[in-house]
Amino acid sequence: MLAYLVRRGFVGIILLLVLSLVTFFLFFATPVDVTRFACGKNCTPEKRATTEKALGYDDPTIVQWAKFIQGVFVGRDYPDDKELQEAAPDIVTHCGAPCFGYSQVNAKTVNDLIKEAAPTSISLALVALFIWVTLGILFGLLAAVTKGSLLDRGIVGLTLVVYAFPTFFVGIFLLKYVAIKWGWLPFPQYETIADGGIGGWLSNLLLPAVTLALFYLAGYVRITRAFVLESMSEDYIRTAKAKGLKQRTVLFKHALRAALTPLVTMVGLDFASLLGGAIITETVFSFHGLGALAVRANVSYDLPTLVGLLLLAGSFVILANIVVDVLYAYIDPRVRLD
Repeated sequence: MLAYLVRRGFVGIILLLVLSLVTFFLFFATPVDVTRFACGKNCTPEKRATTEKALGYDDPTIVQWAKFIQGVFVGRDYPDDKELQEAAPDIVTHCGAPCFGYSQVNAKTVNDLIKEAAPTSISLALVALFIWVTLGILFGLLAAVTKGSLLDRGIVGLTLVVYAFPTFFVGIFLLKYVAIKWGWLPFPQYETIADGGIGGWLSNLLLPAVTLALFYLAGYVRITRAFVLESMSEDYIRTAKAKGLKQRTVLFKHALRAALTPLVTMVGLDFASLLGGAIITETVFSFHGLGALAVRANVSYDLPTLVGLLLLAGSFVILANIVVDVLYAYIDPRVRLD
């Protein structure tokens, strides 16, 4: 197990290095003048030259990438130029490892921006994950048990209809009617557990979490239903029934286990993608998470922030793949981590 984790971790680091290199050349090799956006509106030639030197934009792209990678491992100080640091030591900003860069647009390190936005995205992803996995498995099992019935067709059909609606439409509908017109839930405004308690934290996250959960629900219902129906025809299920086991035990302990392998894969990748920010949902509900941060960075052409967010999302995906592979060994005894 340890050797497998070390090997996968090493491969993951190589993938992130390649991703960062490609990202740098895609973003910083564009014909857009990055320094002009970082310099601001009232940008004089002198201020532009100082900004370019302070952020290291006057270096070749490969040198900028090398400095970025160095900052990821050992940290970095901004301004990047030694002469500027010595001339004005009071304006030096230290970015500890792993340092994802400095956003001149926000006058903050990308690490600070991520720390401010990450709790919102993580909370939203966790609540949405619980809703869609729980309902997806339950409805999938119910549809499988009542195969061919009106209830089965109704569950599958309804989830597909909900899936067909765009996320922004569902979010705006819930916001306008459930929160504003009917007043069933408070207008969503993210607050931490320390500020509003678990009740306030959950009630403010419920509408955006449901919006996200409805998008993923249909896939989990169909996967659960399909694999449970497939496993119900296997010999070990008939043996379990012949031994006199209860239907509930056969269904949850034996049949559902066959559906866990594809479900774990889906959960890992979907959750990892959400940790990178739910752009549409966060925008609709005005949540200042990683998705909304990516939108603002794209509008203002804040390239350091975009690079940092992309690498963060890539890290989540790689880590999720490793966790899923490890879970396979516990779910299915036939799988071995060699």
